[in-house]
Amino acid sequence: MSANPAPPAATPATPDLHADCSNCFALCCVALPFAKSHDFAVNKAAGTPCTNLQQDFRCGIHTQLRDKGFQGCTVFDCFGAGQQVSQVTFAGRDWRTHPGTAGPMYEVFPVMRQLHELLFYVTEALALPAAAPVQAELRRVLAETTQWTGADADALAALDVGALRQKINTLLLKTSELVRAKAPGRKKNHRGADLMGARLAGADLRGANLRGAYLIAADLSGADLRLADLIGADFRDADLRGADLRDAVFLTQAQLNAGRGDATTKIPATLTRPAHWSAP
Repeated sequence: MSANPAPPAATPATPDLHADCSNCFALCCVALPFAKSHDFAVNKAAGTPCTNLQQDFRCGIHTQLRDKGFQGCTVFDCFGAGQQVSQVTFAGRDWRTHPGTAGPMYEVFPVMRQLHELLFYVTEALALPAAAPVQAELRRVLAETTQWTGADADALAALDVGALRQKINTLLLKTSELVRAKAPGRKKNHRGADLMGARLAGADLRGANLRGAYLIAADLSGADLRLADLIGADFRDADLRGADLRDAVFLTQAQLNAGRGDATTKIPATLTRPAHWSAP
């Protein structure tokens, strides 16, 4: 795989990694495709505005998305890439008023989302005391990735984000190993495992490797997931009631939103309890 050129020399401000829909031109509702399924009520092609999108870039059924069959929208997270592309890369020029920006904007948005996702993981890794041995390297890739978020549309479209992801993933794996080593006992390795519908109620999964595991509709009620590596794990419809996710590694808000928890589910202080979770 060819190496990317050096990122832009100017160092931009660290971008906001939380989605701010009020400053985005509804890029997730236009640029991305979705297929009619359990998560979406209709088919939509990439580059085509969702039929629920209003002229002011707001969703016409935002408060009813789950009731209307669009629960996939409620679990998507751009990590702040939407407002970065809208307000920084394209300097506030929206695709309705400036139609010429539409194609380039839709092409850049998925790249920026990956950059912001990587920044989210690197930022979390830097906050973990156990990652001290790799912090210098993490700071270097944080600075490099942050610089790329300030690049122009042409540079972003040409960026081999896969190569950058591979470099960063090596450091995230090292971080995971250092953190999970603090968990007691033998650590389970379920990396990439098919655990769809698995019965894991009350399971001791402390320090487990669950990277990329398919946990769709799995019963994780009461399970202990502290210090488990959850990067890329699919929690769609997983039962998280009473589960302990405190100190879980690389857990995102989107993963929580995809699962089914309640007031007894223990979550990291940095994340928010989803509004649709049930009472205990």
